[in-house]
Amino acid sequence: MSEENSRIAVIDDQPIFLSGVRAEMGDRVDVVGTATDVEEAIALIAAEKPDVVLIDVHMPGGGGRAVIESTLRTIPDMRFLALSVSDEPEDVIAIIRAGARGYVTKTISGDDLVDAITRVRAGDAVFSPRLAGFVLDAFAGGGDAPVDPELDQLTPREQEVLRYIARGYAYKEIAYRLSISPKTVEHHVSSVLRKLQLSNRYELTRWATDRRLV
Repeated sequence: MSEENSRIAVIDDQPIFLSGVRAEMGDRVDVVGTATDVEEAIALIAAEKPDVVLIDVHMPGGGGRAVIESTLRTIPDMRFLALSVSDEPEDVIAIIRAGARGYVTKTISGDDLVDAITRVRAGDAVFSPRLAGFVLDAFAGGGDAPVDPELDQLTPREQEVLRYIARGYAYKEIAYRLSISPKTVEHHVSSVLRKLQLSNRYELTRWATDRRLV
């Protein structure tokens, strides 16, 4: 391996995916180890001290957030890049608040993933384009609240429903993801439309897109 290659650890509970990641990146990075659960991941990172840790969000034993929070207590300069199938706003924001320096989805190409690792190693923050808006909303102005006064009038649940609607999800799909009833989803949508003074889903989607919420 070249001395310039990033030393990385890959944390994911799917062995097939671990193998796929290694194959995609080839010899452009040095994979110092892999782990499939929280306890194993924490031990690996402490032992190998990689330049960057690629970490999934959802894993047995507390998920990627637990690994990040535990590690940063003892190795505060460790750099984490979340690599997940999930593009849910709550997952993105939670893992960044825990201390990850970036978040990309598993649809990323091998070339782009190597580039993201290099940038995170250098100290940059890296996000898949559609995810960056979630982080901006959560952290703009140094606080947790959105800075858009129109968006701010919506409850957290209404904001979740808004994003799903704007991304084309049906009421039943939203209900399933949020563990609420389709009727409750319909109620939230009506409330959002009323508060934002919009008439239909098309206008709502355009409103959300203009604010980079999709």
